[in-house]
Order: sequence, then C-alpha cells, then structure tokens
Amino acid sequence: MNQRPTLPPGHRSLLLGLFLAWLAIAGCLGISPHNRVDWWLEHIVVVVGLAILVITGRWFVFSKPAYLLGFAFLCLHEIGAHHTYSEVPYRDWLPDWLDGAGRVASGAEDRNHFDRLVHFLYGLLLARPWREAYYFAMKPRRDGWSHLVVVSFAMSTSLLYELLEWAAAILYGGEDGMAFLGVQGDIWDAHKDMLLATAGAVVASVAMTLRRVLTGRDPAREWGTGPGDYRREPDLPPTFDRGA
Repeated sequence: MNQRPTLPPGHRSLLLGLFLAWLAIAGCLGISPHNRVDWWLEHIVVVVGLAILVITGRWFVFSKPAYLLGFAFLCLHEIGAHHTYSEVPYRDWLPDWLDGAGRVASGAEDRNHFDRLVHFLYGLLLARPWREAYYFAMKPRRDGWSHLVVVSFAMSTSLLYELLEWAAAILYGGEDGMAFLGVQGDIWDAHKDMLLATAGAVVASVAMTLRRVLTGRDPAREWGTGPGDYRREPDLPPTFDRGA
C-alpha cells in the first residue's frame, strides 16, 4: 500500500495557516447569519470537499498556489453563506460609478449578482488544482485532454450543485429553501450559473495555455507529473519548480 507522501518544504505550515484562517473566517461569519438553515446547507459541500482533500492527501497534495486559489474561493463562499447569496450587500462596498456601470452592463437594476460572480470564479480559481490532479491521476497524460477534463469537471460539478439546490428547495420549502436556491425570480438561473462556471474554467484554461506558449512553463503539469515522494527534491528536472 502506498505511503502518505512527505509534504514539500513549507507545505505543512501553509496548510495549517490556511485551515486556521478558514476556521476563523467561518466562525466569525457563522455568528448570526442571515438564514441559519441556508448557512448549514452551504457548508455541506465545503465539508465534503475538505474531507476529499484529507482522504486523497494520502497519495497526492496540491501545489501552494492551488491551495491559495482554493482558500480564496472558500472565503468568497463564506461571505455568501453568511448573508445568503441573494442578499450579499456588495453594492454597499463598491464605488457608486462601478456599481452603476455593473447595473447597466447586466441590464438588471435589482438583481443581486454576487452568486453569478462566485459561480464564474469557481471555474476560474479551481481550474489549476483540477489540472494538477488530472496529470497525477490520468495516464497517458495529454495536454489537450487536461483542459477538456477541467472544463467538463466544472460543468458536471456545477450541475450537481444545482441539483443539490433543487433537492434542498423541495425538502425545506418556504423561505429556507428559496434562500438556498437563490433564483431571484429568474427561471434560467441554474442554466446561467452553470454557464458562468464553465466560462470561468475556459478562461483559466486559455490563460494557462498562453502561459505555456509564452514562457514554456506549465506549472500545473509540472506539479502533477512530479515524483510522488516529495523528499526527492534534488532529483527534479531543472524546469520543475514546486513553488510556481
């Protein structure tokens, strides 16, 4: 049976720091949330995701940038869970000119778009971690397929989340169910959310492709195809940088 990989230098302190920071943020934003039922529902996927990271950490750990991207997404999710996504007062945090421009561009004066932003960032921020996992788990490894898998994963997990929202709305009904569903009167809300997550993954894949073309480097590929025993740092090829 494979042994748990030794963490690369700096990973242990980074992961501990990020976990404690997330606990502090979640704890503070868990005080008097707008809707307690919705707050608990929003954390189902978080707990499942963290459990998967712990279980799969026996065989594979992500790069530091990948963990930082995941942490950034979780922070945004905590804000949405505290206020409920349809009630996040982001307009109060924006300059008037930027808020006005956003309303004109969206064509919707009253619709709260924080959930749309987070769906887009879901695909954008998590594309690199998914590519790292792809290169570790899949053989043979094909660069083109790595981007297709990332986009497909964003689409499929977005679909699963929309189904979870639908199931919760049926189970709880009333205000609690609608707070978690967050359609805000838009019958195409689920479709738009899935489209934005897909678009975020596409943008990230294009950016990673451009980086490889312009610099000759593909950090996600380099990390995912690196040695499973992280104590073998001296044996890494010259272009392999685990801090990239």
